[in-house]
Amino acid sequence: MADAGADVSSALLGSDDPAVYTIHRPQGASPFLLLADHAGQQVPRSLGTLGLPQAQLDRHIGWDIGIAGTTRALAQRLDAWTIEQTYSRLLIDCNRPLASPTLIPETSDGTVVPGNAALTVAQRQQRIEAIHAPYHARINAELDARRDAARPTLLVMMHSFTPVMNGVQRPWHAGVLYHQDTRFAHPLLRALGEEGDLAVGDNQPYSVTPSSDYAVPVHGEGRGLVHVELEIRQDLIADEAGQQAWADRLARLFNGLQAALLQR
Repeated sequence: MADAGADVSSALLGSDDPAVYTIHRPQGASPFLLLADHAGQQVPRSLGTLGLPQAQLDRHIGWDIGIAGTTRALAQRLDAWTIEQTYSRLLIDCNRPLASPTLIPETSDGTVVPGNAALTVAQRQQRIEAIHAPYHARINAELDARRDAARPTLLVMMHSFTPVMNGVQRPWHAGVLYHQDTRFAHPLLRALGEEGDLAVGDNQPYSVTPSSDYAVPVHGEGRGLVHVELEIRQDLIADEAGQQAWADRLARLFNGLQAALLQR
């Protein structure tokens, strides 16, 4: 069962725009907690399509293709509290610190985003207050509640990546991302490697830094939680069959790692 969240309180969002996030498994009993920062591709009606054809919003630049379905399926298998962010990463990237130059990108993978050109300070702040701030406030509220209830949390940031970026092929099936804390990342790297049918990236195709990422430095390391960021190649989860298969695989691996992770 899913609950929609976040009041439509900003002038950016109208009454007919969807909520900023959806919570799945709100009473989930699992220690795993899943974040999907780039699950959606919505744009507020007031901004149209950011000056882009819909086909561009449907590309990897507009959202993490396949991650919403994969994350929902994994949440169901684990009985894990999960938050899914609704709006396109081109509108505002909820996995970027506010000072990041790619928080509201003017260009993404060679595509110019007209609706992001020459924004005023007030326009940028409006997007922060409408999307970024309430999304992360809801995550903070859940993490605070679990801390206060002495409930353990194993935090997983769910993402997907395009098979080709800037003309370069990416051979990995999945990537395990981390910064300084490897308590979850290293065991997951080993577990994925032992599957025998996967090429797994170690901080590939991206690496995490406090200046380029938000969730790991703030929600993971900032709270001292056992955490990991997981990337899955988009062609592997572009359809429901792939999403279900990866949810099966990850649920099996996460369940196998859970006891040891809770001791870390």
